[in-house]
Amino acid sequence: MRTYPWRKLLKGASLQRDLEEVRDLFVQYFKEQTVQPLKELGRFVAFGVAGSLFVAFGVVIGLVGVLRMLQALFPVLDGSLSWIPYLVVVVAGLAVVGLVLQRIFAGAPRRTKGAQ
Repeated sequence: MRTYPWRKLLKGASLQRDLEEVRDLFVQYFKEQTVQPLKELGRFVAFGVAGSLFVAFGVVIGLVGVLRMLQALFPVLDGSLSWIPYLVVVVAGLAVVGLVLQRIFAGAPRRTKGAQ
């Protein structure tokens, strides 16, 4: 009796080995398709949060600088008018917050029909 080459492959095959291969394949696919993209997304979010914190800190320092500049440049605003530089800085800060919120809720820019 002649042995076919494909029977040699099946000779050592067992159900347990097949199930282990399927499990290993599933685990590898799961890691490749879910865990790796989540790690990349986490890195993206971490850098975004760090960047936004640095920008917010810079805006606060800039507003404090504007306040000190107004207080130094306009000595007339001492005494009973000392609240005016603070009001100017608060309005400027609210304007920055308004611009940021406008850009957040504006969505993606829409393309015009002529542009590609």
